[in-house]
Amino acid sequence: MKHLIIKIYGDVQGVGFRDAAYWMARKMRVAGFVMNDPDGSVYIEAEGDESALNDFLTWCRKGPVTARVSRAETEWSDEPGTFTGFRVG
Repeated sequence: MKHLIIKIYGDVQGVGFRDAAYWMARKMRVAGFVMNDPDGSVYIEAEGDESALNDFLTWCRKGPVTARVSRAETEWSDEPGTFTGFRVG
């Protein structure tokens, strides 16, 4: 089990990024949450299998077709799982 923090920058608020991330995370069996940050970025914490998290991160670096991702910052850890399911905050 891996834990991943992702901070997505660009034109990512008000374009359906959080809802798309929710459905993608569920499809990939990733737990955690996604929320808008006041600085205009999207903040995600995700847990799961390392392979699934890498696939999810690849998707996050592109986002939905309505988003324009300029960069993604990541922080990996081996923290024990604390999330059940995935939610939009």
